[in-house]
Amino acid sequence: MFILIIDKGVSMQTSLIQTVNLCKNYKNGITALRDITINVFSSEFVFLTGKSGAGKSTLIRLLFREELPSRGQILISGRSIIRLSKRDIIRLRRNTGVIFQDFRLMERNNVFDNVAFALKAVERPWREIRRRVPEVLERVGLSGREKENVMHLSGGEQQRVAVARAIINNPLIVFADEPTGDLDPHTSDELMRLFLEINAEGTTMIMATHDKTIVDKLQKRVLALENGRLVGDSVGGWIL
Repeated sequence: MFILIIDKGVSMQTSLIQTVNLCKNYKNGITALRDITINVFSSEFVFLTGKSGAGKSTLIRLLFREELPSRGQILISGRSIIRLSKRDIIRLRRNTGVIFQDFRLMERNNVFDNVAFALKAVERPWREIRRRVPEVLERVGLSGREKENVMHLSGGEQQRVAVARAIINNPLIVFADEPTGDLDPHTSDELMRLFLEINAEGTTMIMATHDKTIVDKLQKRVLALENGRLVGDSVGGWIL
């Protein structure tokens, strides 16, 4: 049985995510990642930086098990996530949230259904879904918008729906793949404030971005990728 045993609020020196010699090769001959070894601690806020094609999105997809590596190991809370049963994958995803640059919303559905989807996917009871969705929508600034079709919202509001969906399970880890890429500076600032609040509550945040301004402003840990390799790991501003 796969169980994440680390609770929010424990010491940042508790290892939560580890990769060892992680590689990803695609059938078209492209090598997206080469020997990535990292260690992320509980409650950290970590930026993944690098140019387009550096491997940021691939690494995130591997970490939340949307894809499998060609070689190497991924451990979360000391347990491998590579060979999991369907039931164990559900347990893993109860503890992780993902925010995509392209939102990945269900375009024909309203706000409520898009956010509720994350709870239904991990088999939460309807009573909990009815209670939790309005609560998390209020937190992201969309209170009272449950019945609106998501395609009638602005880009920033759609991203907030995506954030609500990612955090509704109160996850231990949130992965965000270029979440501010299509947002204006003001909306980006609001979103980053929300991410910092979530992180302050003990959620580990891993965010891929090419936005140097955000990275320099927040002064968090930075993992820099170049051509699929890890070329920098430090706390502070932009590396490359």
